[in-house]
Amino acid sequence: MLQVPSIQQSAALALGRLANYSEELAKTIVGNEILTQLVYSLSEQNRFIKKAASFVLRAVAKHSPELAVAVVDSGALEALTPCLEEFDPAVREAAAWAIGYIAQHNAELAQTVVEGGSVPSLVLCLQEPEISLKRISASALSDICKHSPELAQAVVDAGAVSYLAPFILHPDVKLKRQACTCLAQVAKHSADLAEAVVEADVFPRVLCCLKDADLFVQKSAGSCIREIAKQTPELAKLIVNSGGASALTEYIADAPGNSKLPAIMALGYIAAFSETLGLAVIVAQGIAPLKDALVSEPEDHVKAAAAWTLGHIGRHTSDHAHALAEQDVLRHLLACMVHDDSSEDLQTKSKRALKAILAKCTHMQSLQPLLRYAPVKVQKYILKQMSCVLPHDVEARRAFVQNGGLQFLQELNETVGGRFADFAQNINPRQARRRRSPHP
Repeated sequence: MLQVPSIQQSAALALGRLANYSEELAKTIVGNEILTQLVYSLSEQNRFIKKAASFVLRAVAKHSPELAVAVVDSGALEALTPCLEEFDPAVREAAAWAIGYIAQHNAELAQTVVEGGSVPSLVLCLQEPEISLKRISASALSDICKHSPELAQAVVDAGAVSYLAPFILHPDVKLKRQACTCLAQVAKHSADLAEAVVEADVFPRVLCCLKDADLFVQKSAGSCIREIAKQTPELAKLIVNSGGASALTEYIADAPGNSKLPAIMALGYIAAFSETLGLAVIVAQGIAPLKDALVSEPEDHVKAAAAWTLGHIGRHTSDHAHALAEQDVLRHLLACMVHDDSSEDLQTKSKRALKAILAKCTHMQSLQPLLRYAPVKVQKYILKQMSCVLPHDVEARRAFVQNGGLQFLQELNETVGGRFADFAQNINPRQARRRRSPHP
């Protein structure tokens, strides 16, 4: 490059725009051995050239791991890391952005960034007054710690969490997003890392973000809560005690489409741990919005998550299953399971949820109608449950016979070659033998 600063800057910006446009152009830049010259220019005093050179490195690195490796091999990290401590915040932003784009691709590249000493400097950038610098630094830290527990631990050890946590309630929307996302990336790896996030007093502050005006802030907060909730019963209980079950329920009811997915899963993780936590979700009125998601959402992966969560709520005791049966959840799970347009994942999760709930359900008013429309494999589970309940409940048995249930069971038994004879015998021995209604 010519040794004229203004021309160097313009040339670098032009290269950056070309590299940013397509991967092929970025490969061409790498092939022409321009990266080494750009790295050398980072050591110059001109801040405008440093910013432009960082932009080119970022634009090249973003496309693929291979191009990011080429950037690293050119010595870029050794030159970018000192730029994080430049006086000019624009240079620090450009360097942080480039480092984040290198780290985002895989654990090996992120480990190279950590070994290069960038993490402490990125944490220092979080403490600077410039909002955009805080945002980009938080994003870069998120790209580092998302890959593995060891990388997340390096970010925690550098003290990042205590600076990120207050940003949850920051007025700047984009900074809130990045803070919630980075904390979620830390918490997802292990219980210890999740506890490190919780110890920074993110609750109940992160619950407020579920009501934020920005949909991306809401979803990022939901993801953070989900990653904490899945780790241990103690952390799930802490979320519930902070008002988390009610906040998540309200968010699921109000949020559009895919945005509610992390909150649906968070309730599933919470409910899965124990009867008490499952009951807490029921008390928080969680069943109705989950059922609505199962019925009304157009995307099957959201429906599947709702089915999975409902299964975790209902699998504990007959009271839990009863709460679901009363709200007609079983019929809708069956519909998702047998519908031809349902994805394989939705069918599988609906089937598992239905079986788990049926194994505890004693609500005969829900089981009997279900028996008529379920496939044979599910009918077996329904009849198994009926044969456990009806022999000991005279009123329910009488209603079953008077409503035509026993007659239907006998007809059904004939269509499946007598495979359900034992169930009929257990439910009502005398009627099964004499093949007549209406009195037990």
